[in-house]
Amino acid sequence: MYLLGYDLGSSSVKASLVNAKTGECVSTAFFPKKEMEIKSVKAGWAEQDTETWWKNLKLSTQVVLEEAGINPKDIKAIGISYQMHGLVLVDENQKAVRDAIIWCDSRAVPYGQKAFDTIGSEKSLSHLLNSPGNFTLAKLAWVKENEPENFAKAKYYLLPGDYIALRMTGKAATTASGLSEGIGWDFKAEAPAKFLFDYFGFETSLIPEIVPTFGQQGNLKADIAAELGLAEGIPVTYRAGDQPNNALSLNVLNPGEIAATAGTSGVVYGVNSDSKYDPLSRVNSFAHVNHTLQETRVGVLLCINGTAILNTWIKNNVAPESISYAEMNELAANIPVGSEGVSIIPFGNGSERVLENQEPNCSIHGINFNRISKAHLIRAAHEGIAFSFKYGMDIMNNMGIETKTIRAGHANLFLSPIFRQTLANITGATIELYNTDGSVGAARGAGIGAGIYKTPEEAFSSLKKISVITPEPENIEATREAYRLWLKFI
Repeated sequence: MYLLGYDLGSSSVKASLVNAKTGECVSTAFFPKKEMEIKSVKAGWAEQDTETWWKNLKLSTQVVLEEAGINPKDIKAIGISYQMHGLVLVDENQKAVRDAIIWCDSRAVPYGQKAFDTIGSEKSLSHLLNSPGNFTLAKLAWVKENEPENFAKAKYYLLPGDYIALRMTGKAATTASGLSEGIGWDFKAEAPAKFLFDYFGFETSLIPEIVPTFGQQGNLKADIAAELGLAEGIPVTYRAGDQPNNALSLNVLNPGEIAATAGTSGVVYGVNSDSKYDPLSRVNSFAHVNHTLQETRVGVLLCINGTAILNTWIKNNVAPESISYAEMNELAANIPVGSEGVSIIPFGNGSERVLENQEPNCSIHGINFNRISKAHLIRAAHEGIAFSFKYGMDIMNNMGIETKTIRAGHANLFLSPIFRQTLANITGATIELYNTDGSVGAARGAGIGAGIYKTPEEAFSSLKKISVITPEPENIEATREAYRLWLKFI
């Protein structure tokens, strides 16, 4: 008995096949091998062709099935993780009206900001937990004003994962968690945010059927099953945005639990037990995958744009030529905690929400020409990235999310001993690293939704912990001193 999980990103589509009994990932594949095209015909625009998504999903599925060599009839459920905040419009024939406007497209910022200013910060934040900002409904407002012919064709607006599920099942649907990530969910009413739809002039009939995040969401159609090489009737039983799904993948479901990633940008995602919000909207809050009317579970998302992209920049422009990331880590390990007074501010990858959308760019401070080396800069970069996490996590702490344990995948910057140890020392948290990813998490989520696993605990009983990093008492004060110095340059 197997579970099939998909992770639709903006760079690739990944599929993983998980043995439901053992929890083992028996096969995984992603396409394309080079990043998917993002169309940007104007500055700040970012679109993708939904057919490209489907083509790469199909290729990933074929390779997974070939490698596993299983009978497709043994696949009992499908789960979908997807890039958040995108907009897909479909007509009455379930065809995409235009290319998808994806998460990093910024054309809708003025529409969201005007809504926030007109409706008022108190109502927006207390009901939506966020500013309408650059989220899905603001993107829909842009289409309404600038492409009225496309808006008129639209029967439903969907998120990327909703669209993939529609292609598979023929059923247009979304979730409360999905609506919240598009700023379409009213947390006080526990219903779609009608006041925001009214403000933008949208009919709520644009919202498809709302289904549970875990549960029956439709069945694989015969023609689609034949196209993908799967069996007709397999149920789709889970869907979630990539960051809530990453948290699920790490079994982060309860208040106080925290998941983190540190790729090009970095994300810290914590679970809260009430609908608190940051009055300065420096973090985002969404309905978590297990949020219900009876039990509030809000995912608070901190995003730092300049994380591993800084490490890559250091590798390409500062470190010795042809050095590997592992060798960079070895060089930096020879430098003491605090990098002998060098501080690097990593905010060099666009405006940072955690800084109230300021764009200060990266800066380097404290260089003494007689003693500072490339190794110092490598260490200071890793420390600076950890300090940016701490800066944002303090906001989350003020919202009631206590930082005790941080769970992360064993990947990207969490492969750096300096980064992860600095993060543990400055936050006081224990860091647990696991061998999992979004597509495997989506497969396990499908198992929960299908009732194959009776509880999340059962679903994640086979999750393998690779390593544990705890604070180093002997280095905590030096780390705190380095952080105090770092804060002076924010």
